[in-house]
Amino acid sequence: LHVVVLLTWVFALVFLITLVLKLDGKVQWNWFLIFLPVWVFDGILVLMLAVKMAGRCNGYDPRDGSPDLRLRAWYLAAVLLKLAFCLTLCAKLEKLADVKLCFVCLPLWTVLLGALVELGLNIFPQRRE
Repeated sequence: LHVVVLLTWVFALVFLITLVLKLDGKVQWNWFLIFLPVWVFDGILVLMLAVKMAGRCNGYDPRDGSPDLRLRAWYLAAVLLKLAFCLTLCAKLEKLADVKLCFVCLPLWTVLLGALVELGLNIFPQRRE
């Protein structure tokens, strides 16, 4: 767990440093290169989630009370939607695609709406009678 937290901070720091350098005009790198730390970290998350989901499907679950498969599938979908947002944003910033900004933000809005629903489900648990 500590390694994941450390990796999160390292990748966020590298991304923010490269983003500031690009926005300040110090480097003329491609936007896809600027977002590389985000994609590497998200790739690690997707790999970890896929391995945990595959282990859960095979019946191997070393911890009792771990998140169910539905919740892990939501996490995987959220990371993939975030990746889609980053890809479309980079394509728009590099002028590779002429896409309206509302379509670029659609995956991000979907993740935020899903997170809001998940939060509501956790705050107001279903009554079992």
